[in-house]
Amino acid sequence: MAHYFDEEPTLTTQVRESPTNTFANLERRPVLVSLRGELIAAPIPLERDRVTIGRALEADIRLNDFKASRLHAEIVGIVNRGTGKPEFRIKDLSSTNGTIVNGHHISETALNNGDKILIGDHLFRFDLLDEIDREFQQQIHRLLAHDDLTGLLTSKSFFTELRREASRSESEDRPFCVLMMDVDHFKLVNDTHGHLTGNHVLEELGSIIKSALRSGDVAARFGGEEFAAFLLDAGYPQALVAAERVRRDVEQHRFKSLHTAAANADEDFHITMSIGIAACPDDAKDPIQLVELADSALYRAKSNGRNQTAAYQPALAVSEKPLPPRRTN
Repeated sequence: MAHYFDEEPTLTTQVRESPTNTFANLERRPVLVSLRGELIAAPIPLERDRVTIGRALEADIRLNDFKASRLHAEIVGIVNRGTGKPEFRIKDLSSTNGTIVNGHHISETALNNGDKILIGDHLFRFDLLDEIDREFQQQIHRLLAHDDLTGLLTSKSFFTELRREASRSESEDRPFCVLMMDVDHFKLVNDTHGHLTGNHVLEELGSIIKSALRSGDVAARFGGEEFAAFLLDAGYPQALVAAERVRRDVEQHRFKSLHTAAANADEDFHITMSIGIAACPDDAKDPIQLVELADSALYRAKSNGRNQTAAYQPALAVSEKPLPPRRTN
């Protein structure tokens, strides 16, 4: 699987790699820039001479879009024998809702730089971008997909990734777990040390959570002082280990007040976090329901005294098995 940018955590698109790419050495390479939909602003490279788009697992670019057909359309690139220049065409693959280019339903047509392509609810622009343009589009997507304070995913981007991974988990029969995390008594931080310190605490929490989880596990800031994460290839026992690692690291971290008017401005302070866990498939398979169940477990952790981890089904979270490495494909 190819990733359309390299940093983690990121949204990913399933553009299959090919040993032969006629356009790999072009200065301006073909991409689809998402203008609407879950991949907004992302430059998706067309890394094969023939690229299929649709909902199916075997599609080169897989869309989480019920209005898109399983194999909806394909883009084909060739080199014109006469001019030696690349040419591109898009073909509708007998899709249910059709493929629309520049406002017109098409069966097949040439693609030119800047053409708009509508597939289901996803709107793309076909572009030939050089390296600087591609990096610019990637930066825009990072800004839109990530919370500017913590660097974690936004809640919208988190649900996009969660839905995609839930679909993959079901097709590959792999477990995963969702964590819902909330800072205990965060209002006291703002009241005692000021909102500047509160924002700095949230920023540090993003780093603590990211460091405590495995590379590739996905974490997000849901808003305020609430965070979420999901762990692939992990059942209840492994999720409990990971959640306790996050909780312990937060509890042991020394935060510093930035409010110079505070009586004890030079003194460090500690905060705690409560965490709830839900597991797929033990509790549910639907990603939205899993988040709700994890939130229910979080509420129980709060009710039982805070600064603790609670599983939606406590009887299943009893092992101390180590958390396995996250798969990379």
